[in-house]
Amino acid sequence: MLQACLSVVLLLPLAYCVPSRPPARICRRCCDHLEPPASTVHIPEVRTVINMTILKGDKGDRGDKGTPGKLGPEGTHGSQGPMGPKGSKGPVGTPGDACKIPRSAFSVGRRKSLHSEDYYQAMVFDTVFVNLYEHFNMFKGKFYCYVPGVYLFNINIHTWNFKETYLHLMHNDKEQVILYAQPSERSIMQSQSVMLNLALNDEVWVRLYKRERENAIYSDGVDIYITFNGNLVAASLL
Repeated sequence: MLQACLSVVLLLPLAYCVPSRPPARICRRCCDHLEPPASTVHIPEVRTVINMTILKGDKGDRGDKGTPGKLGPEGTHGSQGPMGPKGSKGPVGTPGDACKIPRSAFSVGRRKSLHSEDYYQAMVFDTVFVNLYEHFNMFKGKFYCYVPGVYLFNINIHTWNFKETYLHLMHNDKEQVILYAQPSERSIMQSQSVMLNLALNDEVWVRLYKRERENAIYSDGVDIYITFNGNLVAASLL
């Protein structure tokens, strides 16, 4: 045992003195790449992802107008607002067409005297001074309203001495004004006038009214003592 240990001790210096061999060199050709061989480590592929939601382009053209939708339910009426201030006066308008301005007028007379025979008797006339558009009917002694509005009427007569004169100016079948003269030894001129608001197809005429006394109007058959006139003052607004 001791001998074996001595042999090992004696061999250790020999092992230490043995020269070591240089490392082996890799043989290369001159045309080989001088870079070290590529690593086998896997490098992940990097891909660029663009978020399209953050990119804003230019404003596009306006599209075509769509078809209107269905009408919605009607809302409740709001309360009336306060009255606004009065506006300024407008300019004067241009003159209207003369052909479109409503007109109506008449003037008729009677040459013959008249004695009432009934209690109610319409006065007719035999002379025309003006009868615009034939609105006055000479056969009936009545004016017919074809242009509604305000009219002025006037009647003139000559009384008969010692006889009563009693006339009504009639609007349709209703008395409007009276022309009256008591019996007198002198005959005089009497007149009456009134303005009436007429509707379409209204009638205006003169009626004699006979009472106990004889009702008469004087005329000599030559000159005209009796006249009845009417004209439109203002037409009604449509």
